[in-house]
Amino acid sequence: MRLFPARAASRAASRATTRAKSRAASLTSSLAPYRNDPVVMWTLRATAASVLAYAVALRLSAEPAPLTAPLTALLVVQVTLYATLHTSIRRVISVVAGVLIAVGFSAVVGLSWWSLGLIILAALTVGQFIRVGEFVNEVAISAMLVLGVTQAASQAWDRVLETLIGAGVGLMFNFLLVPPVWVDPAAESIVGLARRTRNLLLDIGEELESPVPVARAADRLHEARRLDQAVAEVDAALRQAEDSLRLNPRISEGLLARLVLRTGLDTLEICVVVVRVITRSLTDLAKRRAEGEPLFPPATAQALQELLADVGAAMVSYAVLVTTPVSSSAEQAEDRLAAELSQAWDHREAVAQMFLRGVQQHPYAWQLHGALLAEIDRILDEMDLEHRSQRLMEELDRSAAARHELSARFAGLKRLAKVGAARFGRSPRGDG
Repeated sequence: MRLFPARAASRAASRATTRAKSRAASLTSSLAPYRNDPVVMWTLRATAASVLAYAVALRLSAEPAPLTAPLTALLVVQVTLYATLHTSIRRVISVVAGVLIAVGFSAVVGLSWWSLGLIILAALTVGQFIRVGEFVNEVAISAMLVLGVTQAASQAWDRVLETLIGAGVGLMFNFLLVPPVWVDPAAESIVGLARRTRNLLLDIGEELESPVPVARAADRLHEARRLDQAVAEVDAALRQAEDSLRLNPRISEGLLARLVLRTGLDTLEICVVVVRVITRSLTDLAKRRAEGEPLFPPATAQALQELLADVGAAMVSYAVLVTTPVSSSAEQAEDRLAAELSQAWDHREAVAQMFLRGVQQHPYAWQLHGALLAEIDRILDEMDLEHRSQRLMEELDRSAAARHELSARFAGLKRLAKVGAARFGRSPRGDG
């Protein structure tokens, strides 16, 4: 009887621990989708970096409220490490340029309406020459803020110090806590684009056996045009993924991954454009048909429907292939793509023979029939495995040539520096 309370307490503690673990697991699972959200991750990182920069600036700067440091950290911290480094360098250059302009003006003139206009004009002009991108306005803002204070020199260098603190904290924050790699969201968007295009081809194929009004064919054309916006969204996600692969210590083959994804998206973009041309040809064909007349005979419509289904399936397999990192899975995706392309070519030959026999019945539409075959051929050629390998090798050679040219430039600068150092260290009389 004496052990009963102890056992009860132990069981209660065990149940409490189990409930705590289940709550923690449920909380972790509920927060898992947000860890893959670039907006959420950027918000948390920018907030933490800004607070840390303000705390450091309070100790190092003479300003009572050094808000320039957290502002710089807020603007410097980006979703990827490459973007953070690129942004911090341009921002520091723009702030230093604005401060130097303000110091030079403050030594000659004070603050007035004409001096303000003159310094803004000079700052914006200098900002264009130093190529700081979207931070051109920052040059003028820094110059105006420094010119407006009483002690221009001290306030100017305090602003430079705060800017360096904010940029340094932002960089350190991203080096110590490396941002995640955004390849998976980009891969999902590429596959999503291919599936959306396949659904459009399937919808088009289902309507070929029945009479297609011109309005419905035009709707399909507008739907194909809306795919251009989807391509732009995928391109933005891919640029973010490419930046996350640059300068990332966790990635050993970032260049190859970037080129595979980029060439894959370029191919899918060409296919999307050709699909839009197919819908344009079908719309023109619907205009030439009489009211109530189908676009194609039943046998031809069935064969063309199967061909479009094969083309859509091949596009999805191609997207899966270019976004699959594991070699074994990539081999399976490559085999599946090869089989689907072979089946599509077989159906294409059957459709071509049916189009050839149908020219006698509708001789006025033979140009559109030929255009449809040419457009389908273009899609299949773009997804050909040999074409993909050749294009990937060309991009690798181009990247290697660019790196070699950059290395040659650095080697030339080193040689010039050595020659200058040797001449500077030698006296005119030759006695050293």
